[in-house]
Amino acid sequence: MSVPPALARLASALSDPAVRGGLANRSPTFGGSRSAVLVLLSDAQDPTVVFTERARTLRHHGGQVSFPGGRAEPGDPDALSTATREAREEVGLDPRAVHLIATLPMSTLAVSQFDVIPVVGWWHPDRELEPVDPREVASVRIWPVSALADPRNRVRARHPGRTLGPAWQLDELFIWGFTAFLTQTLLRLGGWESPWDEDRVVDVPPRFRSPERQDQSPA
Repeated sequence: MSVPPALARLASALSDPAVRGGLANRSPTFGGSRSAVLVLLSDAQDPTVVFTERARTLRHHGGQVSFPGGRAEPGDPDALSTATREAREEVGLDPRAVHLIATLPMSTLAVSQFDVIPVVGWWHPDRELEPVDPREVASVRIWPVSALADPRNRVRARHPGRTLGPAWQLDELFIWGFTAFLTQTLLRLGGWESPWDEDRVVDVPPRFRSPERQDQSPA
C-alpha cells in the first residue's frame, strides 16, 4: 500500500542510506535485551502520533512517556512483529492495521540495557486505542505533528549528570530521553519542525523519572 501524501517526505528520508546511517543516537552493544518500539502515524493531512504514559509502578521507565513497544519474544520473527505485538498488548492495536514505513538502526539504552529498534509505520485510525492493562499503561496519548512542532511545546531537558536533550511539555506530560530524540528526528525528517527557543531549559520533573532510579533516562 502506498504511503499517504502527508508522510511521503518522511518515507523518502528514511529510505536514504545516508540518512539512516546517522540515526542511531547511542552506539549499540548488541548485548542487551532485544526490544522494539512502534512510532505510529496516522494518514491524516496533519498526521497524529501515538504515545503511551507508562504505569508508575513499572520497573523500567515507570511513569514516563514512550512509544508502544517492549521486549522481543522468541516467537517474534522481526522488530515489526515485536513492536506490533507489544502495541496490541498495550493499547489494543490490531497489528494488521500497521503499514511499515521503515525499521531504524538499533540503539542501546545504557541504564536499562535494552537494544531498541524503532519501527516507523502508519495506519488509518478506525477505532479508539486505550490501555489494555492499567498496570502497564496508564493512558494513551495521541498528538498531531502540528502540536509536536509548535515551538510553545518544545524545551530542552536538564537532568543532573547528563547532557541537555530535546523535550516536550504537552498537557500535564513531559517527554524526554530516547522518546524525545525519536520525536525530534520524526519532525525533522518529515519536514514538520519549526524554529523554537533552544535556550528554554527545564529540569526533568521528578514524576517523569523512573521511581527506582531518579537518574535514569526513558525509553
